[in-house]
Amino acid sequence: RTAELIDLPGIYSLELDLSESAVCRAVLAGALAPAGERAAAPDAVCIVVDSTNLGRNLLLVGEALRRRLPTVVVLNMIDLARRRGLAIHIDKLAEHLGCRVIAASARTGEGFDDLPAALAAAVIPNRTPPGTVEGLEAWADDIYAQVAAAAVTARPPTESARDDATTRTNNSSDAVAPPSAHIALSPLDTPRDAALTDRLDRIFTHPVSGLIAFSGVMLALFWVIFTLAQYPMGWIETLFAVLGDGVKAVVPPGIMQDLLADGVVAGVGATVIFLPQICLLFFLISLLEDTGYLARAAFVMDRVLRPFGLPGHAFVPLLSSHACALPGIMAARAVPDRRDRLATILVAPFMSCSARIPVYVLLTGLLFADSPAKQALAFAGCYILGIAAGLFSATIARRTLLRGKSRPMALELPTYKAPSLRTALLTTYDRGLIFLKKAGTVILAISIILWWLSAYPHQPTPPAAAESLRAQAAQIEQAQPEQTPLALDSANPPDSLDSTPADRAAALYTEADRLEAAAAAEYSFAGRIGRAVQPLFAPLGYDWRLSIGVVTSFAAREVFVSTMSVVLAGEDEAEDEEGEARILERLQTATRDDNTTLVFNHAASWSLLVFYVLAMQCLPTLAVTAREAGGWKWAALQFAWMTTLAWLGGFIAFSIAS
Repeated sequence: RTAELIDLPGIYSLELDLSESAVCRAVLAGALAPAGERAAAPDAVCIVVDSTNLGRNLLLVGEALRRRLPTVVVLNMIDLARRRGLAIHIDKLAEHLGCRVIAASARTGEGFDDLPAALAAAVIPNRTPPGTVEGLEAWADDIYAQVAAAAVTARPPTESARDDATTRTNNSSDAVAPPSAHIALSPLDTPRDAALTDRLDRIFTHPVSGLIAFSGVMLALFWVIFTLAQYPMGWIETLFAVLGDGVKAVVPPGIMQDLLADGVVAGVGATVIFLPQICLLFFLISLLEDTGYLARAAFVMDRVLRPFGLPGHAFVPLLSSHACALPGIMAARAVPDRRDRLATILVAPFMSCSARIPVYVLLTGLLFADSPAKQALAFAGCYILGIAAGLFSATIARRTLLRGKSRPMALELPTYKAPSLRTALLTTYDRGLIFLKKAGTVILAISIILWWLSAYPHQPTPPAAAESLRAQAAQIEQAQPEQTPLALDSANPPDSLDSTPADRAAALYTEADRLEAAAAAEYSFAGRIGRAVQPLFAPLGYDWRLSIGVVTSFAAREVFVSTMSVVLAGEDEAEDEEGEARILERLQTATRDDNTTLVFNHAASWSLLVFYVLAMQCLPTLAVTAREAGGWKWAALQFAWMTTLAWLGGFIAFSIAS
């Protein structure tokens, strides 16, 4: 038979005043079900607990058993418990609980074969907690107190000692028998390992050394991401370039070819190209979490974030947002307090995501063309500015709309252990798939819309300047070499006079194509929109061309570079390094309508850089914010605040740079 598994949030207790606990209570009560299904109490309940922390986890077991639903308890990480010498009597524990108990290990697969049959045959627990309904929780508290005391007193596990313990816990603690007085149902294991854990925690959770360690780990993390991800990103870029050429080779020229090659293939490629960085980030985060370090990092960051109204729980969502704000916002579900969670969601897009990287590279390259060191400093400054803006915004939000006292951070520090490569790969696959489903489809639609706005309506006649250049090129091809220099003075630098007639003619044709593409861009709907909104961006130093780039990139930031390449350089992509250099040179030298002021002048470039650090330019992010925050009013607030802050920041940067 077929069974549907509903994975509920991981919690410590059903009775806590947290959204995760409320979801679990509602599902167990039959008041909540997955979308599209009828709400009803589940046929069976599977409770997964930590074998090395059984005393604490049995509290949740007791709360679930009180619901009187068919129940199976799975003791996960049983292999780790055995390695620590911890013996759990499965049969006696099952007898006390009145339900089936299975020893299992998610890492090795032990116990998985027994689980389906156990769930199918699950029955309502046949044991009523003694005394009051809190009797089972009191029993679990007794077990935890016993083993904690054993770890402290280090008393040898003699028969009399165990007899005394059995008397104290009303014959309930015989389900757990530590073979050594130092083996407790807690994160501690042997004295030597416990001492090592304490030493590491003193370093990783210290206010100073912990912050230094955290900075080093994050620096290494991002260095690995931006170093290793370049290879698969290059492969993906090549793949989609081949796909685009294949479409153009198969589909006849016309609107369908343009739609498929420039809209669909280019739109999907613009999304998928960032997938390696996102997958690599989640892979490394999963490894860090599995080692037990990530919980220590959250503990350290709680001290840093708390003055700004954010808890340490917000650390992982904000970290994830540096790859993409979509999974970062979704990760905010782990923040217990509602006000803290909303504040985290609202400020997550301030973290510089992968989509901003092409814009940063372009603008820092234009500002500091001859100084890679200054480019690197400006690039790092973008990340710092984004983080500072996020913390500032969180402070404002927590003291106005989300005013209220934050809950103290309660966090279980897991044991240090070797990470599971399988778990990391599965997590990476899951998060990568979510990114493609949630972002790829939306950005694909946006790319098609932007393509249409940029391509239509077609200009009825080519610009006169372009026709003149083509006429000159045709004359050069027919003329004698000694007659050619005079025709080139208006369009080419003097050093081109030494080139062959064929080269000069080709240069004129290329320049004519560029002028025609720029004129077509101005005549298109996107160009008209740019002209219409240019007064809004004039105080920031943008002309109508830059205004087009800003407006189109409100849907997705990464389209700014391609938009500028089309509008100013007449090319949407470079096929090689020489092509990239040519496009960059044209962007550097492009002038405005007055033919004297550069489009990307110093002040406007600084303004653009600050604007793109702070602006909300991602429609998929707004959609996810509305879903996770509980309404479009939060998405509208997020968009309005970030856009206002970006405009003010761009204006200040332009004024200072001017």
